[in-house]
Amino acid sequence: MSGLGRPTPSMRLGRRVALKAGASAAAAMGAPAIVQAQAGSKLALATIWPDGNFHTINARQFAEGVKKATAGAVEIDVKSGGELSFTGPEHLGAVRDGLVPMADILDSQQVGDHPIMGVEGLPFLCASTDELKVLHKHLRPEFEKVALKNNQTILYMVPWPAQYLHLTVKAQSVDDLKAVKVRVPDKSAHDMCSAIGMAPALIPWGETIAALSSGAVSGASTSAVSGVDGKFWEFLKFFHAINHAWSSQLVTINNDSWKKISPANRKVIVDLAAKLEPAFWERSMQADKDSARKLRDAGMQMVVVPEPMMAGLRKRTAPLVADYCERVPTADKPIKAYLAEMKRA
Repeated sequence: MSGLGRPTPSMRLGRRVALKAGASAAAAMGAPAIVQAQAGSKLALATIWPDGNFHTINARQFAEGVKKATAGAVEIDVKSGGELSFTGPEHLGAVRDGLVPMADILDSQQVGDHPIMGVEGLPFLCASTDELKVLHKHLRPEFEKVALKNNQTILYMVPWPAQYLHLTVKAQSVDDLKAVKVRVPDKSAHDMCSAIGMAPALIPWGETIAALSSGAVSGASTSAVSGVDGKFWEFLKFFHAINHAWSSQLVTINNDSWKKISPANRKVIVDLAAKLEPAFWERSMQADKDSARKLRDAGMQMVVVPEPMMAGLRKRTAPLVADYCERVPTADKPIKAYLAEMKRA
């Protein structure tokens, strides 16, 4: 996202200081600065994703639906591309503190303060979006508890597309992955790749293309959407559909702002979110299909991983799931309920 022309760190700091100062001044009058300024007009919704991203498209569709369904009584103003200067990891706290009424929050960026939000990133827990829907059924109540502790309400949740291993080699067994140097985006992916015998390197997205071009790594763990963005066909030949991890965006609203909306309109908004959420999931899955097709058209081959290999990957990474459940006791119940429903208990 380095090409979005975001404010410099000093600009962001200055804006946050101003926002916090405004919030403190408004507190004396009984309301956070931004919430008070927008109570009778629009509710800003902060997102770091650009206008063309399907999550931003979802947010704008939701905003249009809310305006129509409430006859203009509630308007949502989507601020895309980091326009409000908050970084992704700051969104949960920004909504909590009333610095912005709404935000589109990436769950995996909140695991430092709320480890339960890392469940989706556990390796090979869910093999498909159908399985992910079952996990969400058991997991969402725990996420809602986190939201409540942070003075907000979840309106809808939408996953990112499936993750792939994009490589120079075609892997048909776990042994084929041994010592392969691969770029990973976070610690969870690093631990997973280490467990299956690969040689992972934690590299930010902005440095990934250079690493592939120089040969520092010979693969990358990411979605097909990112594979298209990075023109992986210029460096790699295969992308393996292992669906090893997931993450989701949560659109939330500050509870002080939420309470200012009439009960009737709150129900309208909740009902609309529930109605649109399945279509938003479909948009995510379509983005995956479209991107996979573009990778194939550009000359890459999608590898359907054999079941014996999948079983081996799950076996080698199973201790990571057990360790996580021990460290995060609140995750044990939803994970066990999910595995039981999937008949994998």
